[in-house]
Amino acid sequence: MGEFESFQAFIEMGGHGLYVWLAYAVGALVIGLNIWWVGRIRKLAEQRVKKYVRRQELEG
Repeated sequence: MGEFESFQAFIEMGGHGLYVWLAYAVGALVIGLNIWWVGRIRKLAEQRVKKYVRRQELEG
C-alpha cells in the first residue's frame, strides 16, 4: 500500500487514525448537509414560485 506496510497500518495512520478518519467523517457530513440544505431550499423556492404564479393567474 505504498507508504504503509498493511491495511491495518493504513487505518491506524501511525497512531493518528482516529483523528484523521474523524476529520474525513466530519468533512463528509458537512458536505452532505450542504447538499441536502441546498436541495431543501430549492424545493421551498419552487413551491413559493408555483404558489405565486397560481395567485397571479387567479388575479389577472
